[in-house]
Amino acid sequence: MMIWFIPDTKKKNGIWYRSKFCDCKSIGYYGMIRGEFSDFNTRRLGMRIYLVRHARQCSPLCNVNVELAPEGIEQAERLAVRMKTWNFVDTIYSSALLRAVQTAKILGGTLGIKPQPGDAAVNEIEFGELTGLSDREIEMRYGAFMEQRRALLADLAFPGGECGADVFARAYPFLQKVAKSGQEHAVIVTHGGTIRAILAGVLHMEQRYRLALTKTLENTSVTILEYNRERNWFTVETVNDYAHLAGHPELLRSAIKR
Repeated sequence: MMIWFIPDTKKKNGIWYRSKFCDCKSIGYYGMIRGEFSDFNTRRLGMRIYLVRHARQCSPLCNVNVELAPEGIEQAERLAVRMKTWNFVDTIYSSALLRAVQTAKILGGTLGIKPQPGDAAVNEIEFGELTGLSDREIEMRYGAFMEQRRALLADLAFPGGECGADVFARAYPFLQKVAKSGQEHAVIVTHGGTIRAILAGVLHMEQRYRLALTKTLENTSVTILEYNRERNWFTVETVNDYAHLAGHPELLRSAIKR
């Protein structure tokens, strides 16, 4: 599901929030589903950051640093063609992990933009002891931990790894740097765990609830943040937009063989 966050300001415990949201289909904004952002660009208040989840990698093992699968290359190419019609991307950033760097390179090739060097600040959450394991191995060895994590009772760090707050602490300064760079439209190719941590952080949510921000973040989906220079805050405009994969169920995460 793609979610549209409607600009709405509320004050709670002395902090201003902009966090009213709903399914965009329910309010009939079908232009966004088709990827037509022109209306939003005419009334935006600041620069835009497009958080892109990297394309599908060639291994189902947990957070291994490998290249893209053939399906991932197709996903990235489809997004690149879509982005070219927007005609406004200024710069492309990525994490330092190979799957993100390759995704950024495919986007840049079509857009005629050389991506910036990969930056570890927006790497995927560190899975620690779970890195390199299959889903089956994780459930066998860390099943109790995973069940606690799914219960959203706390922002649990992976054994030997990071929690959501750790990810936001390293990613947010990078986000601020991009927002204040003077550019108008910047793409950051990053990861599912990182995108969720960023969303929870800018919405002032407890990090334990970040897993409630969409059931699945599709590979090459686009999540849009808008930076308000006057107020020095971000609003969330779009989450998990993967219109470029429409009609291709084999490119969705539900088709991944584990």
